[in-house]
Amino acid sequence: MKEVPLAGYTDRLSARPGETIEFKVSSHLDAPFRARLMRSICADPNPAGQGIVEEDASAWFTARDVPSRHQPFFSGSYGTSDTALKIQAGQALTLAATILPTRITGQDQVVLGLGPIALGLDAAGHGFALVGNQRLITSQPLTLHKWARISAEFADGYFTLTLTPISRDTTLAESVSGTAALPAINATVTLAARQDGPRATAHFNGKVEAPSITSGDTPLAVWDLAANTPSARVPALTGPGLTLINFPARGMTGSGWDASEMCWRHKPDHYGAIHFHDDDLYDFGWETDFSFTIPDGMPSGVYVMRIEGDSDADAMPFYVCPPKGERTSDLCVLIPTFTYVIYGNHARPDYNPSWQKRIAEWGAYPYNAAEYRDYGMSTYNTHSDGSGICHASHHRPLFNLRPGYLTFCTTPCSGLRHFQADSHLISWLHAKSISYDIITDTELHEDGAAAIAGYKAVTTTTHPEYHTAETLDALREYRDSGGNLLYLGGNGFYWRIARHRENNSLLEIRRAEDGIRAWAAEPGEYYNAFDGTYGGLWRRSGRAPQDLVGIGFAAQGEFYGSPYLRLCKDPAFDWLFEGIENDVLGDFGFSGNGAAGFELDHVDHRLGSPKDLTILARSTGDNHDFMLVPEEMLTHLTNLTGGSEDEAKHADMIYFDCSGGGSVFSTGSITFCGSLPWNDFDNDISRLLENYLRRKVG
Repeated sequence: MKEVPLAGYTDRLSARPGETIEFKVSSHLDAPFRARLMRSICADPNPAGQGIVEEDASAWFTARDVPSRHQPFFSGSYGTSDTALKIQAGQALTLAATILPTRITGQDQVVLGLGPIALGLDAAGHGFALVGNQRLITSQPLTLHKWARISAEFADGYFTLTLTPISRDTTLAESVSGTAALPAINATVTLAARQDGPRATAHFNGKVEAPSITSGDTPLAVWDLAANTPSARVPALTGPGLTLINFPARGMTGSGWDASEMCWRHKPDHYGAIHFHDDDLYDFGWETDFSFTIPDGMPSGVYVMRIEGDSDADAMPFYVCPPKGERTSDLCVLIPTFTYVIYGNHARPDYNPSWQKRIAEWGAYPYNAAEYRDYGMSTYNTHSDGSGICHASHHRPLFNLRPGYLTFCTTPCSGLRHFQADSHLISWLHAKSISYDIITDTELHEDGAAAIAGYKAVTTTTHPEYHTAETLDALREYRDSGGNLLYLGGNGFYWRIARHRENNSLLEIRRAEDGIRAWAAEPGEYYNAFDGTYGGLWRRSGRAPQDLVGIGFAAQGEFYGSPYLRLCKDPAFDWLFEGIENDVLGDFGFSGNGAAGFELDHVDHRLGSPKDLTILARSTGDNHDFMLVPEEMLTHLTNLTGGSEDEAKHADMIYFDCSGGGSVFSTGSITFCGSLPWNDFDNDISRLLENYLRRKVG
């Protein structure tokens, strides 16, 4: 396993005064590491701009030395029984499960284990049963992605391995027998792995359904894996319950699924499977090395806990929010931590080791998830068996949530996304001396509209893509209650996610039907296991982004941008364009070299764009290399807009007033904020945004 020398994570990404953040660190260093607190202003390492800018925050946290220790982490999901099963020597015993294998690993994969007994697949995919050193193996391998029932029966000094295909298959039912003396057993049951000392090994890749352990006609341990689906606990029908480790995927179709029902809540007997993977990894479970209680009076903002040794360093960002129910500024910046986590440790397929040249030259963050896949990848990657990763958590080091991390290294611009790209807005606010508070998705989800009530304006950052029903409800209530909502990004309010009810760091995404997606959910598996809601695009749940902010995702291309062309000459908007002489806006920027690029949103009145909105400007670039998002396409000749594909691939910058007295200002581009710092913050994009905020906030 390849590990970085010094890495850490926080138990939470945001906190208010009086709340404590715990820092969990693994260090291979021989000496203690130094922990010091900085306030993050700019996380862009591009030497053509400001570079990384941080302010000393030792007034709030005294720098300290912390002893180094290595903390291990283990991948692979499995289940383990709450208590041990006691089996007498020579007792009749049968282990059985229905399985759908998805990967041959070249090693044993245990489906059901009990002390010296194991039932599963061998290195070549043959079924096997094991007691001590005695092993039975089927003559034929199981067929991947096909259901079969596998069992091992021990009785009267014999044991029999039986494999019975459930679906039509070339594999025939088969039984193999041998002799074995069953010893006395006092051990916990493991599902989809085998316990080997402090960790599990021999992880099974695939679905498991209806596991059972019986003695003759007497059930000893029987589980319905459809029970308590939103939980990491599976109650037993008989015997001890199961605790699921590393959060395997639940709400999965079982061997009896026939497409008569698409939701696991409505027909649970068709959803009795759990999908296990040998690379599931969401919560490292590290112990706390030190903590920090947010003191009263600490300014709301973006902070970084830097840890440094003689030979390596790491940086753990977190957000300080104002006291609950209080505002310290008139402007609120909404940080999309849910999106950060969903993208956490995205191992991009276009990564190349040659990128390290620019990384070194710029002094950028040196580690990339594509080179450290053992740390768990993002929901934009797939598991080792090819299935999509549908869970994400910040309870592990996230390489791309670090100051100076570069997402793209072949573009002539900074090549940033998410946390680093959002710092362009933060640095602009500091440069313009505009006071702000920070609220993250967590506060918005948990506290609703109360988290942002009373702010004169609430602004998003570059890419607020992933939302829960609670966060969307809160933003709508704020907007309709007289608030001014700014959407300064692209591809926002796009995917629906769910939070785990027992571990609020854990998020779930089901990539159902269409949308720009890195993988596609299997038929029948479109409903989130965490809350039972229909997954996929918010648009498919009747909540298109246009209905909230007037525009929605339309097109995606390479990481480059173009300018906007001013379309609105209505004198009523002269205040917004005051001090701007040209109609071409934003033909520059640190993100894509243009203010309108990469991912573009446009107006669509049929999806909820208000009739009385004003299109202020529209992107002017040659977008032939961009693709229309799948949900906009009908045939190779037609799309939902009714016009040509080229006409649909643009960004709309819009404004509209709301009935409650508030307004919405949306830019329609993911690269808009990258233009704000250009020319030392003196440019037309900067002036435009400043004009809006000075009028709405003061």
